[in-house]
Amino acid sequence: MPGVSGAADPEVLIVGAGPVGLAAAIELGHRGVRCLVVERNDRVGYAPRAKTTNVRTREHLRRWGIADALRRASPIHPDRPSTIIFATRMDGPELARFEDALNGTRARTNLYAEEAQWVPQYVLEEVLRAHATSLPGVEVRFREELVSLGESDEAVACVIRDLASGATRHVRSAYVIGADGSRSAVRGAIGARMTGAGALAANINVIFRAPGLAARGRHGPGIMYWMVNADVPSVLGPLDEAGLWSFIATRLPDGHDPAAIDPVELIRRGTGLPDLAVEILRTDPWVAQELIADRYATRRVFLAGDAAHLHPPFGGFGMNMGIGDGVDLGWKIAATLRGWGGPALLASYEAERRPVHQRTIAESVVNYGLVGNHLVQPGLEEDGPLGEATRREVGAIIRMTKVREFMTLGLVLGTHYGNSPLVVPDGSPAPAESATVYVPSARPGCRAPHLWLADGTSLFDHFGPGFTLLVTEGAAAAAGPFAAAAAARDLPLTVLAPGDPRLRPRYEAALCLIRPDGHVAWRGMSAEGAGAILDRARGGTPSAAGGKLPVGKATT
Repeated sequence: MPGVSGAADPEVLIVGAGPVGLAAAIELGHRGVRCLVVERNDRVGYAPRAKTTNVRTREHLRRWGIADALRRASPIHPDRPSTIIFATRMDGPELARFEDALNGTRARTNLYAEEAQWVPQYVLEEVLRAHATSLPGVEVRFREELVSLGESDEAVACVIRDLASGATRHVRSAYVIGADGSRSAVRGAIGARMTGAGALAANINVIFRAPGLAARGRHGPGIMYWMVNADVPSVLGPLDEAGLWSFIATRLPDGHDPAAIDPVELIRRGTGLPDLAVEILRTDPWVAQELIADRYATRRVFLAGDAAHLHPPFGGFGMNMGIGDGVDLGWKIAATLRGWGGPALLASYEAERRPVHQRTIAESVVNYGLVGNHLVQPGLEEDGPLGEATRREVGAIIRMTKVREFMTLGLVLGTHYGNSPLVVPDGSPAPAESATVYVPSARPGCRAPHLWLADGTSLFDHFGPGFTLLVTEGAAAAAGPFAAAAAARDLPLTVLAPGDPRLRPRYEAALCLIRPDGHVAWRGMSAEGAGAILDRARGGTPSAAGGKLPVGKATT
């Protein structure tokens, strides 16, 4: 297998080969860090609950060079309309629709570098796995599980079991990432506990094949169909263009045993097609949760993805948020291992990510508070004036309330680390929080504003693998003090001066220091105090020669 690291112990052991673990492995592998990823299943993607790869995750894929590979691999045509439709049944009246839902339309905008993509999670995982194992030093091994771990000041000693043979072996690594899901063995090993409201309601996910379903529907192509009726309120979505579908029956009645449910009957009742030919491929009962770990890390062991946070899947945030965890951990662990990350860098993981998780969990719970069950009203499916009036009323409610679930750019791109210890504040006000509205901001802590350049490339395409010093006006020589300070710290720094006059007003500063994950660490009008700024951004202790950290508003 390409990417096998040989007999040497890995620098990082990653437990879990889902999207989160693979994202961390790719982030580390791109930076030359030896990784071993172990996964207890024989493959990933048995139950593809996630289908939305959002614009921020797709920007990471672009940075890794595999955004186009995912587009090519998808069994969903890239030009399928990114439309979400609410109707009583597949052959019943429409209630509402959302065009360009989740920002999946392939039209260029300066707001982001990649559109969202509706694609089954298992396809994304295969693209991630293929890329991860193509990187030198990255190995992915299936049917292996973590048995135990012991942490010292110098390393983490783990015991790994081969589930095929039963044999165990010892693996010693500098760090461990627990990306092993809701039943995380790593979380248990470090004594972290999940806290929160816990189970919210029972649901069931069904993967089925029905080649005739699309033709019998009356609502046209889309990526999601919400069936609002008193029989089986549910959500349908295509997994390919040949009749493979996902079906979620939301909020099963209390005390109802999912194992006793006939999934064919559920699908036929929910869609309103009593004679639909259905082949059941898999059923997956699950419970919506609202939980977050009481701690994310010890000194050398970190939790990411569902191992650290669980919430209802409505809004498509879970997998994408976990990939963000993997990105954050990846560059910070690599920086620490390679010597240019300071002693406070890894401690910033929880400080930065926990507020993101808390805000996103709260939004998901709001979204889950209005599923199809709550939209059903007496007379909804009746003929005549009463039914028409009821459907208009329900449609208006849907358009007013569900927009924050399907137009989520404010949450997806508006996530910021304004209170991070790695960020140099400039005194500017924090952006207004909105789930739906995203206003680009270069305030320290925010994701760097995007721009398509005159040559057709994305500004993000020119960011370096380490830090980037963006010169928005004038010559690259203005970054000289930063380049010298970075060299003195062996810190990778790319100086970027595109010469585009739109950048200065967009960034509201002449200089902007951008982190490896694309978030702004500092902005200002001069390079004064460059050493101290870099020390802050890398989680380091300011050196005597670093200079005084600029304070107050740095922009004009």
